[in-house]
Amino acid sequence: MMSSQDCRREPLRVLLVGGGGREHALAWKLSQSPLVEEIFVVPGNGGTVAGLAKVSNVVTTPADDYPGLVDLARSLRVNLVVPSPEGPLVDGIEGYFRAANIACFGPSKEAARLEGSKVFSKDFMHRYDIPTAKYCSFGDHDSAQKYVNTTSHPIPSSPYGRSCWIRSLATPEKTWFVEEFLEGDELSILTFSDGMTFKSMPPAQDHKRIYDGVKGPNTGGMGCYAPAKIPSPSMLDDIDRTKLMRFARIPFTGMLLTGLMITKSGPKVLEYNARFGDPETETLLPLLSARTDLAEIMTACVEHRLEEVSIEVEPKACVAVVAASGGYPGSYRQGDEIRIDPLSDGYKNQRQFIPCWHKTYRWNAGDLGRPCSGCLSNGRHPRTGRREGLRWRIHVKFQ
Repeated sequence: MMSSQDCRREPLRVLLVGGGGREHALAWKLSQSPLVEEIFVVPGNGGTVAGLAKVSNVVTTPADDYPGLVDLARSLRVNLVVPSPEGPLVDGIEGYFRAANIACFGPSKEAARLEGSKVFSKDFMHRYDIPTAKYCSFGDHDSAQKYVNTTSHPIPSSPYGRSCWIRSLATPEKTWFVEEFLEGDELSILTFSDGMTFKSMPPAQDHKRIYDGVKGPNTGGMGCYAPAKIPSPSMLDDIDRTKLMRFARIPFTGMLLTGLMITKSGPKVLEYNARFGDPETETLLPLLSARTDLAEIMTACVEHRLEEVSIEVEPKACVAVVAASGGYPGSYRQGDEIRIDPLSDGYKNQRQFIPCWHKTYRWNAGDLGRPCSGCLSNGRHPRTGRREGLRWRIHVKFQ
Protein backbone atom coordinates (compact mmCIF):
# COMPACT_ATOMS: atom_id res chain seq x y z
CA MET A 1 0.00 0.00 0.00
CA MET A 2 1.33 3.42 -0.94
CA SER A 3 1.85 5.95 1.83
CA SER A 4 1.22 9.68 1.62
CA GLN A 5 4.93 10.16 0.89
CA ASP A 6 4.61 8.00 -2.23
CA CYS A 7 1.60 9.73 -3.77
CA ARG A 8 3.53 12.36 -5.75
CA ARG A 9 5.90 9.74 -7.24
CA GLU A 10 3.11 7.52 -8.56
CA PRO A 11 0.21 8.38 -10.87
CA LEU A 12 -2.57 9.68 -8.68
CA ARG A 13 -5.75 7.66 -8.36
CA VAL A 14 -8.16 9.91 -6.50
CA LEU A 15 -11.23 9.03 -4.44
CA LEU A 16 -13.43 12.14 -4.23
CA VAL A 17 -16.23 11.88 -1.66
CA GLY A 18 -19.35 13.98 -2.30
CA GLY A 19 -22.12 14.57 -4.81
CA GLY A 20 -22.73 18.28 -5.46
CA GLY A 21 -21.61 21.10 -7.69
CA ARG A 22 -18.56 21.61 -5.48
CA GLU A 23 -17.45 18.04 -6.21
CA HIS A 24 -18.06 18.56 -9.92
CA ALA A 25 -15.76 21.61 -9.80
CA LEU A 26 -13.09 19.68 -7.90
CA ALA A 27 -13.26 16.75 -10.32
CA TRP A 28 -13.05 19.18 -13.27
CA LYS A 29 -9.90 20.86 -11.95
CA LEU A 30 -8.24 17.64 -10.72
CA SER A 31 -8.85 15.96 -14.09
CA GLN A 32 -6.65 18.62 -15.75
CA SER A 33 -3.61 17.52 -13.74
CA PRO A 34 -1.00 15.41 -15.55
CA LEU A 35 -0.34 13.79 -12.18
CA VAL A 36 -3.85 12.29 -12.06
CA GLU A 37 -4.57 8.96 -13.70
CA GLU A 38 -8.18 8.43 -12.59
CA ILE A 39 -10.81 10.01 -10.34
CA PHE A 40 -13.60 8.05 -8.63
CA VAL A 41 -16.46 10.16 -7.23
CA VAL A 42 -18.67 8.73 -4.46
CA PRO A 43 -21.52 9.07 -5.22
CA GLY A 44 -21.03 11.86 -7.78
CA ASN A 45 -23.84 13.38 -9.84
CA GLY A 46 -25.01 13.94 -13.39
CA GLY A 47 -22.25 16.46 -13.98
CA THR A 48 -19.42 14.14 -12.96
CA VAL A 49 -20.83 11.16 -14.85
CA ALA A 50 -20.77 12.89 -18.24
CA GLY A 51 -18.11 14.75 -20.13
CA LEU A 52 -15.10 14.75 -17.77
CA ALA A 53 -12.00 12.82 -18.78
CA LYS A 54 -10.59 10.42 -16.18
CA VAL A 55 -13.74 10.77 -14.00
CA SER A 56 -16.29 8.10 -13.09
CA ASN A 57 -19.00 7.79 -10.42
CA VAL A 58 -19.18 4.99 -7.87
CA VAL A 59 -22.56 4.36 -6.22
CA THR A 60 -21.99 0.88 -4.79
CA THR A 61 -20.52 2.18 -1.51
CA PRO A 62 -22.38 4.79 0.60
CA ALA A 63 -20.44 8.00 1.22
CA ASP A 64 -20.88 7.56 5.00
CA ASP A 65 -19.63 3.95 5.10
CA TYR A 66 -16.06 4.80 6.02
CA PRO A 67 -14.71 1.24 6.44
CA GLY A 68 -16.40 0.44 3.12
CA LEU A 69 -14.72 3.43 1.49
CA VAL A 70 -11.34 2.21 2.74
CA ASP A 71 -12.01 -1.19 1.16
CA LEU A 72 -13.14 0.53 -2.04
CA ALA A 73 -9.99 2.66 -2.10
CA ARG A 74 -7.82 -0.42 -1.71
CA SER A 75 -9.64 -2.27 -4.50
CA LEU A 76 -9.27 0.71 -6.85
CA ARG A 77 -5.62 1.32 -5.88
CA VAL A 78 -6.45 4.82 -4.68
CA ASN A 79 -3.54 6.82 -3.25
CA LEU A 80 -5.24 10.17 -2.56
CA VAL A 81 -8.63 10.68 -0.89
CA VAL A 82 -10.46 14.03 -1.00
CA PRO A 83 -13.47 14.15 1.37
CA SER A 84 -15.44 17.25 0.39
CA PRO A 85 -18.60 17.61 2.56
CA GLU A 86 -18.68 18.57 6.22
CA GLY A 87 -20.26 15.35 7.52
CA PRO A 88 -17.47 12.87 6.70
CA LEU A 89 -14.77 15.24 7.98
CA VAL A 90 -16.57 15.88 11.27
CA ASP A 91 -17.14 12.12 11.59
CA GLY A 92 -13.39 11.56 11.31
CA ILE A 93 -13.05 10.05 7.83
CA GLU A 94 -9.41 11.19 7.73
CA GLY A 95 -8.55 8.83 10.58
CA TYR A 96 -9.88 5.78 8.73
CA PHE A 97 -7.57 6.43 5.78
CA ARG A 98 -4.64 7.42 7.97
CA ALA A 99 -4.95 4.05 9.70
CA ALA A 100 -4.95 2.40 6.26
CA ASN A 101 -1.85 4.40 5.22
CA ILE A 102 -3.73 6.14 2.38
CA ALA A 103 -3.13 9.88 1.94
CA CYS A 104 -6.17 12.03 2.74
CA PHE A 105 -6.55 15.72 1.96
CA GLY A 106 -8.59 16.79 4.96
CA PRO A 107 -8.26 17.64 8.66
CA SER A 108 -8.36 15.18 11.51
CA LYS A 109 -11.56 14.68 13.51
CA GLU A 110 -10.08 16.86 16.24
CA ALA A 111 -9.32 19.73 13.85
CA ALA A 112 -12.68 19.38 12.08
CA ARG A 113 -14.38 20.36 15.35
CA LEU A 114 -13.69 23.93 14.25
CA GLU A 115 -16.72 23.44 11.99
CA GLY A 116 -18.55 20.61 13.72
CA SER A 117 -18.86 22.30 17.12
CA LYS A 118 -19.98 25.91 17.30
CA VAL A 119 -19.00 26.10 20.98
CA PHE A 120 -15.53 24.65 20.35
CA SER A 121 -14.98 27.04 17.45
CA LYS A 122 -16.06 30.14 19.37
CA ASP A 123 -14.03 29.14 22.43
CA PHE A 124 -11.01 28.72 20.16
CA MET A 125 -11.47 32.23 18.77
CA HIS A 126 -11.86 33.67 22.26
CA ARG A 127 -8.82 31.83 23.59
CA TYR A 128 -6.52 33.15 20.86
CA ASP A 129 -7.99 36.67 20.57
CA ILE A 130 -9.51 36.20 17.13
CA PRO A 131 -12.12 38.96 16.63
CA THR A 132 -15.62 37.48 16.51
CA ALA A 133 -19.15 38.20 17.66
CA LYS A 134 -19.86 38.19 21.40
CA TYR A 135 -21.45 34.92 22.48
CA CYS A 136 -22.52 32.74 25.38
CA SER A 137 -23.52 29.09 25.59
CA PHE A 138 -25.89 27.51 28.09
CA GLY A 139 -26.95 24.04 29.14
CA ASP A 140 -30.64 24.92 29.36
CA HIS A 141 -33.14 27.12 27.59
CA ASP A 142 -34.18 29.18 30.63
CA SER A 143 -30.64 30.41 31.27
CA ALA A 144 -30.21 31.31 27.60
CA GLN A 145 -33.51 33.19 27.55
CA LYS A 146 -32.58 35.11 30.69
CA TYR A 147 -29.34 36.18 29.04
CA VAL A 148 -31.19 37.28 25.89
CA ASN A 149 -33.62 39.36 27.95
CA THR A 150 -30.86 41.20 29.82
CA THR A 151 -27.97 41.55 27.38
CA SER A 152 -27.22 44.92 25.81
CA HIS A 153 -25.77 43.75 22.49
CA PRO A 154 -28.14 42.98 19.57
CA ILE A 155 -29.30 39.39 19.07
CA PRO A 156 -30.31 38.07 15.64
CA SER A 157 -33.87 36.91 15.19
CA SER A 158 -34.65 33.27 14.52
CA PRO A 159 -37.75 31.06 14.19
CA TYR A 160 -37.39 30.44 17.92
CA GLY A 161 -37.40 34.14 18.90
CA ARG A 162 -34.32 36.10 19.87
CA SER A 163 -32.34 33.00 20.77
CA CYS A 164 -31.60 29.90 18.76
CA TRP A 165 -30.82 26.28 19.57
CA ILE A 166 -27.65 24.78 18.13
CA ARG A 167 -26.43 21.29 18.84
CA SER A 168 -22.70 20.89 19.10
CA LEU A 169 -21.72 17.96 16.87
CA ALA A 170 -18.73 17.26 19.10
CA THR A 171 -20.83 16.42 22.18
CA PRO A 172 -24.16 14.64 22.75
CA GLU A 173 -25.54 17.43 24.96
CA LYS A 174 -27.95 20.05 23.71
CA THR A 175 -26.40 23.48 23.91
CA TRP A 176 -28.28 26.74 23.75
CA PHE A 177 -26.10 29.25 21.99
CA VAL A 178 -26.67 33.02 21.82
CA GLU A 179 -24.57 35.26 19.59
CA GLU A 180 -24.25 38.96 18.92
CA PHE A 181 -25.77 40.25 15.69
CA LEU A 182 -23.13 41.67 13.34
CA GLU A 183 -23.71 44.06 10.45
CA GLY A 184 -21.52 44.47 7.39
CA ASP A 185 -20.43 42.64 4.26
CA GLU A 186 -19.82 38.90 4.40
CA LEU A 187 -16.69 37.45 2.89
CA SER A 188 -15.26 33.96 2.39
CA ILE A 189 -11.57 33.14 2.25
CA LEU A 190 -10.49 29.63 1.25
CA THR A 191 -7.03 28.66 2.46
CA PHE A 192 -4.88 25.63 1.71
CA SER A 193 -2.98 24.41 4.78
CA ASP A 194 -0.35 21.75 5.43
CA GLY A 195 -0.36 22.45 9.17
CA MET A 196 2.54 24.89 8.96
CA THR A 197 2.10 26.88 5.75
CA PHE A 198 -1.07 28.67 4.63
CA LYS A 199 -1.88 29.85 1.10
CA SER A 200 -5.20 31.55 0.33
CA MET A 201 -7.21 31.95 -2.84
CA PRO A 202 -8.84 35.31 -3.66
CA PRO A 203 -11.70 36.41 -1.40
CA ALA A 204 -15.20 35.48 -2.56
CA GLN A 205 -18.68 36.69 -1.67
CA ASP A 206 -21.74 34.48 -1.99
CA HIS A 207 -25.39 35.53 -2.29
CA LYS A 208 -27.59 33.71 0.20
CA ARG A 209 -30.99 35.37 -0.28
CA ILE A 210 -33.32 33.71 -2.78
CA TYR A 211 -34.18 36.96 -4.60
CA ASP A 212 -32.22 39.86 -6.03
CA GLY A 213 -31.78 42.95 -3.92
CA VAL A 214 -30.95 40.99 -0.74
CA LYS A 215 -34.60 39.94 -0.41
CA GLY A 216 -36.34 36.75 0.60
CA PRO A 217 -35.28 33.88 2.87
CA ASN A 218 -31.72 32.61 3.16
CA THR A 219 -30.60 29.62 1.11
CA GLY A 220 -27.55 27.40 0.84
CA GLY A 221 -26.26 29.87 -1.75
CA MET A 222 -27.82 31.25 -4.93
CA GLY A 223 -24.59 32.46 -6.44
CA CYS A 224 -21.11 33.80 -5.79
CA TYR A 225 -18.48 36.06 -7.31
CA ALA A 226 -14.73 36.39 -6.99
CA PRO A 227 -12.49 38.14 -6.43
CA ALA A 228 -14.46 40.29 -4.00
CA LYS A 229 -13.16 43.84 -3.87
CA ILE A 230 -14.49 44.56 -0.37
CA PRO A 231 -11.23 44.00 1.55
CA SER A 232 -8.16 46.10 0.87
CA PRO A 233 -4.77 44.37 0.38
CA SER A 234 -3.72 45.53 3.87
CA MET A 235 -6.92 44.09 5.36
CA LEU A 236 -6.26 40.73 3.68
CA ASP A 237 -2.73 40.76 5.10
CA ASP A 238 -4.17 41.45 8.53
CA ILE A 239 -6.66 38.59 8.18
CA ASP A 240 -3.88 36.19 7.20
CA ARG A 241 -1.61 37.37 9.99
CA THR A 242 -4.03 37.57 12.89
CA LYS A 243 -6.69 34.98 12.09
CA LEU A 244 -5.11 32.26 9.99
CA MET A 245 -1.67 32.07 11.56
CA ARG A 246 -3.21 31.19 14.89
CA PHE A 247 -4.07 27.83 13.39
CA ALA A 248 -0.56 26.72 14.23
CA ARG A 249 -2.27 26.03 17.59
CA ILE A 250 -4.26 23.21 15.96
CA PRO A 251 -2.55 20.94 13.41
CA PHE A 252 -4.80 21.49 10.39
CA THR A 253 -4.22 19.86 7.00
CA GLY A 254 -6.62 20.49 4.15
CA MET A 255 -8.89 23.35 3.18
CA LEU A 256 -9.91 25.97 5.75
CA LEU A 257 -12.77 28.32 4.87
CA THR A 258 -12.94 31.45 7.01
CA GLY A 259 -16.31 33.17 6.96
CA LEU A 260 -15.91 36.85 7.84
CA MET A 261 -18.09 39.87 8.46
CA ILE A 262 -16.42 43.14 7.49
CA THR A 263 -17.85 45.44 10.17
CA LYS A 264 -17.25 49.13 10.83
CA SER A 265 -14.75 48.11 13.51
CA GLY A 266 -12.90 45.72 11.23
CA PRO A 267 -13.18 42.08 10.07
CA LYS A 268 -14.69 39.56 12.49
CA VAL A 269 -14.83 35.80 12.04
CA LEU A 270 -18.34 34.38 11.71
CA GLU A 271 -17.33 30.74 11.38
CA TYR A 272 -14.74 28.27 10.21
CA ASN A 273 -15.44 25.48 7.74
CA ALA A 274 -13.06 22.55 7.56
CA ARG A 275 -13.66 22.05 3.83
CA PHE A 276 -14.14 23.66 0.44
CA GLY A 277 -17.09 26.06 0.41
CA ASP A 278 -20.09 25.80 -1.87
CA PRO A 279 -20.62 27.76 -4.15
CA GLU A 280 -17.26 29.45 -3.49
CA THR A 281 -15.32 26.46 -4.85
CA GLU A 282 -17.14 26.52 -8.18
CA THR A 283 -16.32 30.21 -8.47
CA LEU A 284 -12.67 30.15 -7.38
CA LEU A 285 -11.22 27.11 -9.12
CA PRO A 286 -11.72 28.55 -12.64
CA LEU A 287 -9.60 31.53 -11.55
CA LEU A 288 -6.55 29.33 -10.96
CA SER A 289 -4.10 29.47 -13.84
CA ALA A 290 -3.49 26.53 -16.14
CA ARG A 291 -0.05 26.19 -14.51
CA THR A 292 -1.63 25.77 -11.07
CA ASP A 293 -2.10 22.05 -10.44
CA LEU A 294 -4.75 21.32 -7.80
CA ALA A 295 -3.57 17.75 -7.36
CA GLU A 296 -0.02 18.97 -6.69
CA ILE A 297 -1.34 21.45 -4.12
CA MET A 298 -3.27 18.72 -2.34
CA THR A 299 -0.36 16.28 -2.23
CA ALA A 300 1.92 19.09 -1.03
CA CYS A 301 -0.50 19.71 1.84
CA VAL A 302 -0.65 16.08 2.97
CA GLU A 303 3.16 15.83 2.67
CA HIS A 304 3.66 19.11 4.62
CA ARG A 305 5.58 20.85 1.83
CA LEU A 306 3.09 23.50 0.72
CA GLU A 307 5.84 26.14 0.74
CA GLU A 308 7.25 24.47 -2.41
CA VAL A 309 4.09 25.05 -4.45
CA SER A 310 2.94 28.22 -6.20
CA ILE A 311 -0.72 29.18 -6.57
CA GLU A 312 -1.25 31.49 -9.53
CA VAL A 313 -4.53 33.35 -10.10
CA GLU A 314 -5.65 34.75 -13.44
CA PRO A 315 -6.43 38.51 -13.52
CA LYS A 316 -10.14 38.04 -14.20
CA ALA A 317 -13.46 37.64 -12.40
CA CYS A 318 -15.79 34.67 -12.09
CA VAL A 319 -19.50 34.67 -11.23
CA ALA A 320 -21.74 31.75 -10.32
CA VAL A 321 -25.48 31.92 -10.98
CA VAL A 322 -27.67 29.19 -9.51
CA ALA A 323 -31.02 28.05 -10.92
CA ALA A 324 -33.19 26.21 -8.38
CA SER A 325 -36.43 24.26 -8.56
CA GLY A 326 -39.55 26.39 -8.00
CA GLY A 327 -40.42 26.88 -4.32
CA TYR A 328 -36.86 26.50 -3.04
CA PRO A 329 -35.75 27.00 -0.22
CA GLY A 330 -39.23 26.15 1.07
CA SER A 331 -41.28 23.20 -0.06
CA TYR A 332 -40.45 22.36 -3.68
CA ARG A 333 -41.27 19.60 -6.13
CA GLN A 334 -38.71 16.81 -6.06
CA GLY A 335 -37.84 14.26 -8.72
CA ASP A 336 -37.56 16.72 -11.59
CA GLU A 337 -34.70 16.15 -13.98
CA ILE A 338 -32.52 19.02 -15.15
CA ARG A 339 -32.00 19.26 -18.87
CA ILE A 340 -29.48 21.67 -20.36
CA ASP A 341 -30.41 22.83 -23.86
CA PRO A 342 -27.57 23.08 -26.41
CA LEU A 343 -25.53 26.23 -25.90
CA SER A 344 -24.57 28.64 -28.64
CA ASP A 345 -20.97 29.37 -29.64
CA GLY A 346 -21.05 32.43 -27.40
CA TYR A 347 -20.90 30.17 -24.34
CA LYS A 348 -17.79 28.22 -25.30
CA ASN A 349 -15.65 29.85 -22.59
CA GLN A 350 -18.06 29.10 -19.77
CA ARG A 351 -17.66 26.33 -17.23
CA GLN A 352 -20.76 24.46 -16.03
CA PHE A 353 -20.90 22.65 -12.69
CA ILE A 354 -24.14 20.74 -12.28
CA PRO A 355 -25.02 19.68 -8.73
CA CYS A 356 -27.39 16.87 -7.82
CA TRP A 357 -28.65 17.07 -4.24
CA HIS A 358 -30.54 13.79 -3.96
CA LYS A 359 -29.42 10.32 -2.97
CA THR A 360 -31.12 8.58 -5.89
CA TYR A 361 -29.53 8.85 -9.27
CA ARG A 362 -31.02 8.39 -12.71
CA TRP A 363 -28.93 9.60 -15.62
CA ASN A 364 -30.39 9.51 -19.11
CA ALA A 365 -28.84 10.96 -22.25
CA GLY A 366 -28.82 14.73 -21.88
CA ASP A 367 -30.05 14.69 -18.28
CA LEU A 368 -27.61 16.18 -15.78
CA GLY A 369 -29.19 15.74 -12.37
CA ARG A 370 -31.70 17.42 -10.08
CA PRO A 371 -32.93 19.71 -8.47
CA CYS A 372 -30.42 22.56 -8.86
CA SER A 373 -27.97 23.74 -11.48
CA GLY A 374 -25.23 26.37 -11.58
CA CYS A 375 -23.17 28.07 -14.26
CA LEU A 376 -19.93 29.99 -14.01
CA SER A 377 -19.01 32.74 -16.41
CA ASN A 378 -15.50 34.15 -16.64
CA GLY A 379 -14.78 37.74 -17.62
CA ARG A 380 -12.75 40.81 -16.81
CA HIS A 381 -15.47 42.19 -14.54
CA PRO A 382 -18.13 40.59 -12.26
CA ARG A 383 -20.91 42.52 -14.02
CA THR A 384 -20.04 40.79 -17.30
CA GLY A 385 -20.02 37.39 -15.64
CA ARG A 386 -23.38 37.97 -13.95
CA ARG A 387 -24.99 39.13 -17.20
CA GLU A 388 -23.75 36.06 -19.08
CA GLY A 389 -24.78 33.74 -16.25
CA LEU A 390 -28.33 35.11 -16.31
CA ARG A 391 -28.43 34.65 -20.10
CA TRP A 392 -27.32 31.04 -19.64
CA ARG A 393 -30.05 30.34 -17.10
CA ILE A 394 -32.75 30.22 -19.79
CA HIS A 395 -31.13 27.03 -21.12
CA VAL A 396 -31.89 25.18 -17.86
CA LYS A 397 -35.13 23.17 -17.88
CA PHE A 398 -36.67 21.37 -14.88
CA GLN A 399 -38.75 18.46 -16.21
